[in-house]
Amino acid sequence: MASANIKIGLKCQECGDINYTTMKNPKTHTEKFETKKYSPRLKKHTLHKEVKLKS
Repeated sequence: MASANIKIGLKCQECGDINYTTMKNPKTHTEKFETKKYSPRLKKHTLHKEVKLKS
């Protein structure tokens, strides 16, 4: 049985880099995921939002 999880990327809103990847179940979490994460390019914590990754 296949899982319902999909792979998503977390994109920095300041520099535009996709720094992190994670899994998400779109049936239970319908809203876009966003969190503050560390951006290595900017060397500070910034807001990262969910983007779809190419399969």
